[in-house]
Amino acid sequence: MASTHRAPIEEHPDLMELRARHDRAAATPRAQMIEALALVTGLYLAASPWIAGFNGFTTLAVTNLIAGIAYMLLLGGLGNSYERTHSMAWAAAAIGIWTCVAPWVVAGDVAHTRSITSNLITGAVATLLALAAASAARDHAGDARGGSGARGRRGMPGDH
Repeated sequence: MASTHRAPIEEHPDLMELRARHDRAAATPRAQMIEALALVTGLYLAASPWIAGFNGFTTLAVTNLIAGIAYMLLLGGLGNSYERTHSMAWAAAAIGIWTCVAPWVVAGDVAHTRSITSNLITGAVATLLALAAASAARDHAGDARGGSGARGRRGMPGDH
């Protein structure tokens, strides 16, 4: 009985090319700017109760601290593959939207001018940065699929 040895999918030439393109895209000034701004935004979100002066509203303070840390973790490294970057960016966008509505949703009477203003501005910036990261990942994946054309494509069994 003869056994055939197949290379793992991680070593497939098309997948390796996609990863190489993603690495090049992550090194662009646009991606680095989005990452830096996302880190600052997440840091501000986490510290905003103490910076803007609404740390007495403990439910919102804890919510912002957790959301800010999560946001930094999601967009801080912009993922190491397209799939991760794209899904992490959408999760970060959800955190941005949550930040906008949190003053009215969390338990307690925390919807005051400082908390509303801080959360609305920070949430809007966080959402826009996350959408920019998702767009960058999508644009990069589009380049990886269609940009190389026929000259860079290797035929696969079943390709027509």
